[in-house]
Amino acid sequence: MKETNKKIITAIAIVLVLGTIFYLEQKKPKQPQVSGSNQDIQVSENTMNKEEKVKKYEVAKEISSPDGFINTDNITIAEHIGKDVILVDFWTYSCINCQRTLPHLNSWQEKYGDKGLVIIGVHTPEFDFEKEYGNVKRAVEKFGVTYPVVLDNDYSTWTSYKNRYWPRKYLIDIDGFIVYDHIGEGGYDETEDKIVELLNERSERLGMGDITRDMSAPEGVDEVNFAKVKSPETYLGSARIQYLANLPAQDCLGRICEFTAPEKVSLNTYVLGGSWEIKEEEATLKSDTGSIIIRFSANKVNFVGGSSGEETRAEIYLDGKLVEQKNAGEDVREGSVSFGAHQLYNLIDLKGDYGEHTLEIRILKGGVSGFAFTFG
Repeated sequence: MKETNKKIITAIAIVLVLGTIFYLEQKKPKQPQVSGSNQDIQVSENTMNKEEKVKKYEVAKEISSPDGFINTDNITIAEHIGKDVILVDFWTYSCINCQRTLPHLNSWQEKYGDKGLVIIGVHTPEFDFEKEYGNVKRAVEKFGVTYPVVLDNDYSTWTSYKNRYWPRKYLIDIDGFIVYDHIGEGGYDETEDKIVELLNERSERLGMGDITRDMSAPEGVDEVNFAKVKSPETYLGSARIQYLANLPAQDCLGRICEFTAPEKVSLNTYVLGGSWEIKEEEATLKSDTGSIIIRFSANKVNFVGGSSGEETRAEIYLDGKLVEQKNAGEDVREGSVSFGAHQLYNLIDLKGDYGEHTLEIRILKGGVSGFAFTFG
């Protein structure tokens, strides 16, 4: 009898233990089911359907009222949706930040242009002279741009994208959603990785093979140590004239006034010498000769300007001496530069020797207009 009771008690204990185990197992969180031993259980953005993308991304905006095309007769965003990955790049040709991104864009065009990537350069001008088709076309040829460029003179495409920056890149996936954007320079590896990701989404959708990232480096990249550039972009027009140190009087804005350059110029300011007319975007020399002197801290100095008539020569001085060729920018020969077409002129290149210096532009004939200084 005792033996029978013992067996019954043992059986009850086993049932209780098994019941407890079963109960605890039911309380455990369910693990995702993965087919295959090496699959990533995280959901990729490329597996999102259109309904899911609508909740997360904006739909790409169409090019609006274009003012001309370069490298194409016509192009639209709509014609490439469902077929390609689109990179929309907002730029303007005299912007040094834009110029420094172009080697990367040219490289992506070369590496992925036949793999489903369509680059559209939307040229939205900062200055009036950048609205001229001939000026933009010359710049496109100079920088070796082969992808389509659209002139956006009325800012309508810029506005539809709610953009505020030069340069800015938007990536549009095969479904027509803006899935990535980048403001300014840099982020090139991240951007290229995203391009390849979107191209692979396209390849999968169209039943094509995988695309791997081409690790070759772009040519002609201008490397800048931004931590060592201590001078801000400096404008000469009345709309943004805060760095002019020798304005005779406020009523000189918008009319011709005589400027006398002081002996010393403070860091990150500039002064004028001669008779100048200062308009909203630019300052124009009206006397036979004149000068612009700026104290800067950087490695390179660029000048956005040009001449309204025939080419005009100017001598370039660095720290009071005619600049030596080793410190001269690419547009300076034997200490002088010829201002002609309105564009960006590289005047000083210290070959990586960042520091504080004084630049003087001695203009030998009137008619030269200056719009801005930029630094690198």
